[in-house]
Amino acid sequence: MTKRLLALPAFLLVLSCADGQGLAGLDTVLSNSGLPGAGAALDSQTVVSGLKEALRVGTDRTVTSTSRLDGFLANELIRIYTPESLSTMTRTLRTVGMGRQVDELEIAMNRAAEQAAGEAASVFWSGIQQMSIQDAFGILDGGDTAATDYFRRTTSDALRARFSPIVEDKMSAVGLVKLYDDLTARYRAVPFAQFAKEPPDLRQHVTDGALSGLFTVLAQEEAKIRQDPAARSTDLLKKVFGASRQAR
Repeated sequence: MTKRLLALPAFLLVLSCADGQGLAGLDTVLSNSGLPGAGAALDSQTVVSGLKEALRVGTDRTVTSTSRLDGFLANELIRIYTPESLSTMTRTLRTVGMGRQVDELEIAMNRAAEQAAGEAASVFWSGIQQMSIQDAFGILDGGDTAATDYFRRTTSDALRARFSPIVEDKMSAVGLVKLYDDLTARYRAVPFAQFAKEPPDLRQHVTDGALSGLFTVLAQEEAKIRQDPAARSTDLLKKVFGASRQAR
């Protein structure tokens, strides 16, 4: 039990540090929270308080990664492509020399997702505040994506409710609606053009893509710190996370 208590905050503190930068700052969070490295005795309340701060830092880094320019567009794991229901239209338009316009549509979808992703931080923080001691140990002893699964379970509905109107607003701001209408009009001019029975809901498509992207990035970084000793770039992280692995 003691080893699990010591390992828990440090593991989740680095959950989303994809490039390893800023770990000195994370150690500062540990020292300010009375956690390992601060020389303070640990009790359950201290561990949970430190865990919540650790998760806040980790999820903030995930949000920063996805909400920056090209956070979605340049990441092949989470890039949003045109809906499958538009595949016939987009293929045809590329064939007739309108590939650039199709690309612009995809860029606009990803720009809308990037701008919406910035709203996730406060929703994640609400999920962190709801965390119980049982949740915390479930994350520590769970699989490679236990923390991500916790956030998916506790924040998905709130994120969707927050994202949907923002996506709709950003779709207009980045010109996505106009691009889609223009492409549809051009496609109608193509002889024998075939349309899907139900036109795609682009707001839902981008919202779904934005949510999926956030959780994909979070899961990737969680798995990295669980599995890869090289990702534990300070002596403190090697010590406490190594102890966590040995305790299982």
